[in-house]
Amino acid sequence: MSGSWPPQDLPYLTPENHRITSRRANAYNCIAWAAGETYRNWWPGPKNSGYWPAGVPRSVTLAAFMQAYGTRGFFACKDGSLEPGIEKIAIYGTGDPGLEAPTHAALQLASGQWTSKLGKCEDIVHNTIEDVNGPVYGRVIAFMARARADRATISNPR
Repeated sequence: MSGSWPPQDLPYLTPENHRITSRRANAYNCIAWAAGETYRNWWPGPKNSGYWPAGVPRSVTLAAFMQAYGTRGFFACKDGSLEPGIEKIAIYGTGDPGLEAPTHAALQLASGQWTSKLGKCEDIVHNTIEDVNGPVYGRVIAFMARARADRATISNPR
């Protein structure tokens, strides 16, 4: 089954290295998905344009994204290798080295595979972090980790 995303945006995604795990949805984005939320978009745009954790600068910078995930208990780590009892986030970005703008985030599953929400398209499980590299998301620019909790994705608490 192919997804609804433009294939040129994700040139390394093949039928062999991913599977679709949800339908298209506009209620949340990849940044929220990696934080475990499926009821709102996370983005540091102007106030009222999306959720962003209180006290975190509303800027599209790696420092701001790392601070935002830090509000959920994540801290910087060196790589995306699988570690028992640890869940990791890969933050993607585009731009010159050291000046990259965050574009996407993926969450590592206990299996070592990764899960991503592809814009307004489907959620997928993909085998490696490189599977979603490309012109839109760029490449991984940082990793974060925290103790793995037996948690379900957070749906709308209302």
